[in-house]
Amino acid sequence: MTTPHEILARPLTLPCGASLPNRVAKAAMSEALADAGYGPSDRLLRVYERWGRSGAGMLLTGNVIVDMDGRTEPANVVLEDDRHLPALRRWADAAQGHGARLWMQISHAGRQAGRGITRTPVAPSAVGLRGMGGLFAKPRALGADEVERLVDRFAQAAGLAHAAGFGGVQIHAAHGYLVSQFLSPLVNHRDDAWGGDATRRMAMLLAIVRGMRAATAADFPIAVKLNSADFQRGGFAPEDALEVVRALEVAGVDLIEVSGGNYESPAMVGRGEIAATARASTVAREAYFLEYAQQLREHTAVPLMLTGGLRTAAAMAHVVESGAAAVVGLGRPMTLQPDLPARLLDGSVDQAAAFSSRLGIRKFDDALAVLWFQAQIHRMADGLDPDPTLGKWGVLGRGLVAAVWG
Repeated sequence: MTTPHEILARPLTLPCGASLPNRVAKAAMSEALADAGYGPSDRLLRVYERWGRSGAGMLLTGNVIVDMDGRTEPANVVLEDDRHLPALRRWADAAQGHGARLWMQISHAGRQAGRGITRTPVAPSAVGLRGMGGLFAKPRALGADEVERLVDRFAQAAGLAHAAGFGGVQIHAAHGYLVSQFLSPLVNHRDDAWGGDATRRMAMLLAIVRGMRAATAADFPIAVKLNSADFQRGGFAPEDALEVVRALEVAGVDLIEVSGGNYESPAMVGRGEIAATARASTVAREAYFLEYAQQLREHTAVPLMLTGGLRTAAAMAHVVESGAAAVVGLGRPMTLQPDLPARLLDGSVDQAAAFSSRLGIRKFDDALAVLWFQAQIHRMADGLDPDPTLGKWGVLGRGLVAAVWG
């Protein structure tokens, strides 16, 4: 009988011909560890050198931003030109020295850039965020020429990743960031080449894919992180996701990560905890977006990646063996157990250690679910081990101040 560990250890060949050594990936998490010039800092490299020894076959970076005013957090790495190419090479070398493949997640926050980042965020249309307590200014609509320039910026960033030796790139088209905003009928009210119907709403994403392929190579993996739904009435829905996935297959993408939600409806945040259960029957409860991945799988041959909630080797192996997804992503567990993939793959552990970062106050817990685990990343950046006893109120306070003041 094949064990979960053996299933997860299988290599994967992607449509472009590149391969991953196993089916476990470190999912993207915002590190907020750029240096003063918005390049990769030595602290960032230290974290990825450690994760490079984690056993994960693929490491996805957090948001690398293509425009200074499009940062999701003040200390994002920003690629507006090639000035950071030497540091990018060091980042790739640090992460890939033990067999892992480092993929750069490329993004722009759009209207989800906070006031601490910019007082004039941009979006497909001038539609502001609701229920955010004034943390985000109302955006202005991008001009058609500006959309084209941003498409070029995404392609340029992919070209820099390729030149620096990264193993691949991922377009962040989920979680309500700019490319996701173009896909959303709630945010994209345009009536030009970049919006007006479902086909034109996906035009920016497809143009970015084409630009990236032209800027890299045929055997360089290009992935997309896509919402299965925004979980908002009238927003991007599962049937929209199916159409986008079909178009992405024709465009030649190599991997699609299934996610969901945005800042207004943060389905991707989860409960702010690492729950552990060893029963395979609980797979659907572990994996936030499993049902959507299964639906998408029926309509595309592109390999899928499933991230969000998976905690046990049994559940991860079930996802892979069933064909629902070819790759499983681990995020928060790897901030507390940086070597978790290796231990899952060698069979020394069967699940992530359980832990909760909740305060029990819903309006704070959604933010803390991100900030507390990011604080663990910063400990590793300083050469320290993660600390499960790290105080929650202090982490929350520092994070909220940064969101408002930058």
